[in-house]
Amino acid sequence: MTRPALIGDIGGTNARFALVTPGAFAPHDIQSLPCAEYPGIIEAARDYLERVGATGDQAPREACLAFACPVHGERVVMTNNHWAFSRTEVREALNLELFKVINDFMAQALGVPHVAEDERVTLQAGHCAPHATRLVIGPGTGLGVAGVFPGRHDWIPLPTEGGHVTFAPTDEREQNLLRHFRNRYGRISVERLLCGQGLLDLYVAHCSLKGANPQHRTPAEVTEAAGSDDPIARDTLQRFLKILGDVSGDAALTMGARGGVYLCGGILPRLLDWLPDSRFLEAFHDKGRMRDYTASLPVQVVTAPWTGLLGAAEALHNPEVE
Repeated sequence: MTRPALIGDIGGTNARFALVTPGAFAPHDIQSLPCAEYPGIIEAARDYLERVGATGDQAPREACLAFACPVHGERVVMTNNHWAFSRTEVREALNLELFKVINDFMAQALGVPHVAEDERVTLQAGHCAPHATRLVIGPGTGLGVAGVFPGRHDWIPLPTEGGHVTFAPTDEREQNLLRHFRNRYGRISVERLLCGQGLLDLYVAHCSLKGANPQHRTPAEVTEAAGSDDPIARDTLQRFLKILGDVSGDAALTMGARGGVYLCGGILPRLLDWLPDSRFLEAFHDKGRMRDYTASLPVQVVTAPWTGLLGAAEALHNPEVE
């Protein structure tokens, strides 16, 4: 009997594991385990395999795990939790013949081509060029930016650090916001604004500009208040989406994303009711002489909950992924 392979998508809070049949992309036996309850990845993976009965002669001999941190080199240190490990240590402890480690947003990018149509919400129909780069971008703990290109046999990932480009204000409000953030942080990247913490920081900045005391302490509270007609929270959320439109349009031009733009991450699926009436597309289009270019690109929000697992499954035997 063919052994399943182990795949995973590990963030700062939760480790999502699944099994996948070799040659397939559909994860099964998906479970999410809290990282804080385990000393490290080895203990979490072993517990998962015990839970799903993938031990003994059913224990995986292959694995691909995606981590929310830089993954260059032998040693991997998680950014937002206490886990750290060496690749060799994990491979030997889990008795793996093949062990791949990839970045979590590379997994998102590689997973997008395998997401079902009913798990994508269209913001702009556009025209998808069949043999062209796709941009995958999304705010979460940070701002992930990556691409995928359809190679002859496999999807070719195009990892970037596009979330760290410099924030460029486009109107007087954003000039004032930039001054506020510079006083606090110095140099301002787009990731500083376009992430969960960034949404909260934008709210605090709006309060400061309006001479009001902040009433909300978490990004979720800001979003909830925006839906309850809190004017500052509403302005904050609308500005967040407008800036995301600016940045997504710039990234689409930089990457030549004629294969489409796919908005991923944990934040945007919760804002689906806000996006159509926001300034996202207005800002996405507002590229001067290149307006027709950005207006022609398909733009979709990916709502699938396990895109990273699909990407790990794709990466497992993809020769373009080391």
